[in-house]
Amino acid sequence: MPAENRRLQIVAIAAELFSRKGFSGTTTKEIADHAGVSEAIIFRHFATKDDLYRAILDYKVNQATERMKKDLNEAASRKDDDAYFGSLAYDMLEFHTKDRTFMRLLLFSALEGHDLSEIFFNSTARDMRNQIRRYIKQRIADGAFRRVDTALAARAFVGMVLNQAQVRNIFHDDDLKLSNRQMADKFVDLFLAGIRNPNASQLAE
Repeated sequence: MPAENRRLQIVAIAAELFSRKGFSGTTTKEIADHAGVSEAIIFRHFATKDDLYRAILDYKVNQATERMKKDLNEAASRKDDDAYFGSLAYDMLEFHTKDRTFMRLLLFSALEGHDLSEIFFNSTARDMRNQIRRYIKQRIADGAFRRVDTALAARAFVGMVLNQAQVRNIFHDDDLKLSNRQMADKFVDLFLAGIRNPNASQLAE
């Protein structure tokens, strides 16, 4: 198997095992056995655990994040609040629906004191929150949104969406029976109803 394909295979198998058994409960020997290679091959591709964690983040998140940022930038350039928050909520829900292991990986990582969740929240998650904060700040300056704490508002929106993903995918509680698109639209309606400036139309005039 070509080296890059072998590396991706190891990452995929490690991510799956970590999400089912935790980091403490998964050994490099198990990863090697499932991949059909020796432990030496694992260490040839990943010299440290941080190398493996970062590879898992790249494998799980980067492509989805780049697509999400593109959607957000397009909506932000139009100052289309519904499209901006709607695409964000929908893409997040879709990501966790299609990949049900990633949230489990983050939870195991946080509970067991491993570095993956810290790496994620200090890089990808922080970048995304800062992008949302900048958008909210701009819309406050435009007079479209009320004056609010932008960091708190960004956390509130992301937290609302991620809680739904967690409840549905970890606890299997789906009593609302709504599609990801429907759920995203309802979250956006609730959020924007609370943050929009009621005097925005008067300011525009």
